Amino acid sequence: MEEKEKLGYLSDIELFRDLSDRDISELDRMTTMTSVPRGRVFYRPEEVGEVLFLVKDGRVQLYRISPEGKKLVIATLGPGTLFGEMALLGQQMHNTFAEALDDCLIYVMSRTDLERLILSKPSVGLRVLEITGRRLRDAEERLEDMAFKGIPARLASLLLRLAAERGSTEIVGLTHQDLAETVGTYRETATQVLNDMKSDGLIDIGRKRIDILSAERLQALAES
Repeated sequence: MEEKEKLGYLSDIELFRDLSDRDISELDRMTTMTSVPRGRVFYRPEEVGEVLFLVKDGRVQLYRISPEGKKLVIATLGPGTLFGEMALLGQQMHNTFAEALDDCLIYVMSRTDLERLILSKPSVGLRVLEITGRRLRDAEERLEDMAFKGIPARLASLLLRLAAERGSTEIVGLTHQDLAETVGTYRETATQVLNDMKSDGLIDIGRKRIDILSAERLQALAES
């Protein structure tokens, strides 16, 4: 990838939007950009070292595996989000895997470089707070759903959240297994609930595709 193209990618990332062209050029020397193909696990629990990952393109799934072998999705992150083993940000990746759900472009930055950048450019620190704050709110909403809602309400909430993130009533690229792991249930249970939603006229189901037919009724189910 040409250097000019990489600089353009850096300047488009929300975290760095307040930086000048000169700052972006300096940032280029602090970051490594890598292409991660869909399906590759690029971070594992045994890896060490404090690094920050920034998602430029694609989606990344963070998950853990229980002692019984059950997969639990911690978060699904899209463009503009950041994560990593960074005590500085209150983030820990212990026992966590990171997998590319799409072909991804990922930037990697060390803790030392991030600290240096925040000290010299406070606006970056404010952006970090905004981005991590949104992720914390999302995590709290998911935790509340898991604690107080049944499977139908959890799935309804998830579908509405995915639709809002994508700006479309059509949700593509996710299997029933993906949805089940995100709401903490088994694939068979998720499939049955989705089929019930289809029978009730709330959604339509295709191959790795769900169309929301009635957002209002789905919202009512999510709040039940």
